[in-house]
Amino acid sequence: MVHAIRRDRSFRRRVTVTAAVSGLLLSMPTAVSAEAPAPRGWVEKTMARMTLEEKVGQLFTTYAYGASADSDKAADVTRNRSWLGVDNARQAIDKYHLGGVIYFAWSDNLQNPKQVASLSNGLQQAALGQPAEVPLLVSTDQEHGIVQRLGPPATQFAGNMALGASGSERDAREAGKIAGQELRAVGINQNFAPVADVNVNPANPVIGVRSFSSDPKLAADLTEAQVRGYQSGGAGVVATAKHFPGHGDTDVDSHVGLPVITHTLEQWREIDAPPFRRAVDTGIGAIMTGHIQFPELDPTGDPATLSKPIMTGLLRDEIGYDGVVVTDSLSMAGVRETYPDEDVPVKALQAGVDMLLMPPDLDTAYNAVLEAVAEGELTEKRIDRSVRRILTLKQQGIVKRPFASPYGVDETVGSPAHLRAAQRITDRTTTLVKNDDRVLPLADDARSVLVTGWGEATTSQLTALIGKRGVTAASHYTGTNPGAATVAAAAAEARGHDCVVVVTNGAGANPGQSALVNALIETGKPVVTVAVGTPYDIARYPEAVTHLATYSYREGALESATRVLFGEVRPRGRLPVTIPRADDPDKPLFPLGHGLSYRH
Repeated sequence: MVHAIRRDRSFRRRVTVTAAVSGLLLSMPTAVSAEAPAPRGWVEKTMARMTLEEKVGQLFTTYAYGASADSDKAADVTRNRSWLGVDNARQAIDKYHLGGVIYFAWSDNLQNPKQVASLSNGLQQAALGQPAEVPLLVSTDQEHGIVQRLGPPATQFAGNMALGASGSERDAREAGKIAGQELRAVGINQNFAPVADVNVNPANPVIGVRSFSSDPKLAADLTEAQVRGYQSGGAGVVATAKHFPGHGDTDVDSHVGLPVITHTLEQWREIDAPPFRRAVDTGIGAIMTGHIQFPELDPTGDPATLSKPIMTGLLRDEIGYDGVVVTDSLSMAGVRETYPDEDVPVKALQAGVDMLLMPPDLDTAYNAVLEAVAEGELTEKRIDRSVRRILTLKQQGIVKRPFASPYGVDETVGSPAHLRAAQRITDRTTTLVKNDDRVLPLADDARSVLVTGWGEATTSQLTALIGKRGVTAASHYTGTNPGAATVAAAAAEARGHDCVVVVTNGAGANPGQSALVNALIETGKPVVTVAVGTPYDIARYPEAVTHLATYSYREGALESATRVLFGEVRPRGRLPVTIPRADDPDKPLFPLGHGLSYRH
């Protein structure tokens, strides 16, 4: 990230946003050189003219409904009034002096790249029109894999665990760089990624393939690579490592409950901390908290987000991080079980957090912080400490370049070069776990293939990709947890084909998937199982003799799997996690680093 510049107040007032990118035309200011250094003291001068209300507003990031900053659509206005007490995002910025905005598809923010760029520019225009003239942190969760907000035509990657299977720091960095460039092209300047959690619990319901690996060193190496990629050059975005102090050994989803991690302090230092330490050493822009209990780190029972021993004692003091700390969503159950909603933002700030993400009632949270200052629970000096960190982060690459260029969207987002790079990287991730009968690569006599199993869109896409290889391919979707009749129907259809490819995802929680695999094996037809989620599924159907792990059901991962099926590329991925036996979890079925290839 390059250093920022300040446009003086009189110049800023003369800037008008005049051109239209999908409805909003941007005439970018040209009177200030993009290469000029930021004037010294911008942060302090800005803070000196801010009111307490403006400072407190900088601590909050939230969402607003609508595809444009000043949406007047009836549905958007109704939802915004209910959620924020205003009509649209522009009015929310006026009312609360927001420090950041986050985008989601369900809030109608992400329709297409040009619309997103237009929305971003409208929001920045609103923020820079405020007396404090501070641009926004515009964020989203573009982790890739199962969590991605900006869909096609933006370039899609298979996700963290797939990168862990390749083990390539170069690929992880390139994926981060491409993602960062495309996000910045549409005006998103902060990515809530990478996930730095070390997934050592196969039953983890919320992290799983979002993690690079169960190996702390590999997770740390790839976290560093992704941070460097996201934040590379003037076109980069602020990277945000999550979820500190580490969400990798949970069996509860913090969206719906409060997970408890029983690691000792030494185990935390050995397992959970390394990726976060590496992110800090690499110069990461922000770190996100996790709503998890960690009794050995803080015996009070407070979730980490609200824990001073964790946020200040470990993150600030032990690891030495003095950058921006942002909470995970304060609407999640994991942070709302212990204290009332109005107490949570105050306790988070007391713990050492800087930015408060998506409180369930913004007006309540905003006024709770102001009231805490008035009553002495928080001092303005404490508020200043967080605002100074936030403004410093914004100065490093956002102040000088708050707007999306109208010319950068089409040439950057989903460019042919980016798409080729994504497929090349994904082709190095598919893992051949078993090939006992040497079914793969498929022989020429496999002229008719049945694709069945999990995921209606997935089985359909995989069928189409296989059909492009000059074979007859049929799709038979069986659902997430097929019953006996559905299993019997799929097995009956399989008898009319030369080979069966069966897709699984979450077989541990859905025994019907294992029953399907076993019934297909009993037909005597060659069966290739393909796990498109976590790689642990094979433990639920160990009788399968031919098995691929893709870690993703994105189209690029399915294309890569198809190429491996037909021998167009050699499988090169290695398991980034240990797969334990289902009947004895203390014993490995396949170890970390396992992976087969083809002999030539």
